[in-house]
Amino acid sequence: MNYKRFLIDACLRMIGSGLTVETWGNISVRDPETGYVYLTPSGMPYDTIVEDDIVVMDIDGNRIEGERKPTIEHAMHLGIMRNRPDVNAVVHTHPVYSQVFALLHENIPPVIDEAAQILGDEVRVTEYALPGSPEMAENAIKALGNDAACLLANHGAVAVGKDMDAAFRVCTILEMTSQIYYMARCIGEPKAIDADKVAFMKDFVANHYGQRD
Repeated sequence: MNYKRFLIDACLRMIGSGLTVETWGNISVRDPETGYVYLTPSGMPYDTIVEDDIVVMDIDGNRIEGERKPTIEHAMHLGIMRNRPDVNAVVHTHPVYSQVFALLHENIPPVIDEAAQILGDEVRVTEYALPGSPEMAENAIKALGNDAACLLANHGAVAVGKDMDAAFRVCTILEMTSQIYYMARCIGEPKAIDADKVAFMKDFVANHYGQRD
């Protein structure tokens, strides 16, 4: 598989989805066979990136291929993957409604079924740290835990998945949940789904939902 081309397609998918603007946000994908991580370059418009711009690193941050500077948040991507062998794709976005709660330093509870099924329990927000700093990486790893998403305080959101489609599904559900939660709070006080129901739905979608062999 051509992971460089795959990552470029993911970049175009992100910018086309409205999940970020300009050059903000970043994406990584891990090749399960080699363990190498393919990362977006720092500060380049997504529609101009070519395969030679992609940076390839091992899980410890040693450069394997590419001459460009990697995303300044490469330590966060690599750190998440070191801590989560189940994660092969990390998508960092700057979506509007999710950022509202990142600015408020408020967790997002599971208020709709889709959130319970895909995100699980509440999406936690990190403590603030400067972009690209080791502290941001550590804070993201801590807030993410074993879940699918977290919010970066005053900054954006991080979504992870076993593959790129799963990570983008998390991005979409997180932003939809954030928008609905924001709108509901304008009217009243939303009620979160009970923890036992969240656990049931998350397990059902992960292990029983859809067409299976």
